[in-house]
Amino acid sequence: MLVFKKKVSDNQLANVFLNGVLDVVELGFPEIASLINDDPAFVQSPNISADNSDQFAVIILVANLSSLENTFEVQQASRIEAIIFEKLAVIMQATPHEVEQTVREYQKFLSRVNHPSKNMIYAISKAIFHKYELNNYQDEYFKRLHAPNPLFLKRMDQVVDQFLWDWDAFFKKYKIEE
Repeated sequence: MLVFKKKVSDNQLANVFLNGVLDVVELGFPEIASLINDDPAFVQSPNISADNSDQFAVIILVANLSSLENTFEVQQASRIEAIIFEKLAVIMQATPHEVEQTVREYQKFLSRVNHPSKNMIYAISKAIFHKYELNNYQDEYFKRLHAPNPLFLKRMDQVVDQFLWDWDAFFKKYKIEE
């Protein structure tokens, strides 16, 4: 049986990727907020609103953008990333350069909070902890350490992997135009 894959340009790939990531964030963040608010690692609920997804959206977008470099050759990854920055600039009412600066800052942040690990799932969970200032809601022991409770991280790790782009599934449906 022959399976025909739809050919996509870099621009179409950027659209599919960006829309897919933003859709999964929009649909999934209320559940993430609920899980955080109800997590037993916190002595007091952080009361994160289901509408407060901005930091989460950037974390997930940056984590997924990082996978471009592992999936495509450097030049193509750079082209796709530039197209994504242009599209995000319109959404964020910023310049592509400002969007790129924000992405690069978050990439450094994810790397820093996750050091020495290179596991992106861990980086996402730790970034959520820091960006949503969850240290304020922990028991005194972890609060003094200024480190996330490992049980909280483990529960987040189990959920956030659902927010990473599935390139295998993408390439089963699409072929990149030369």
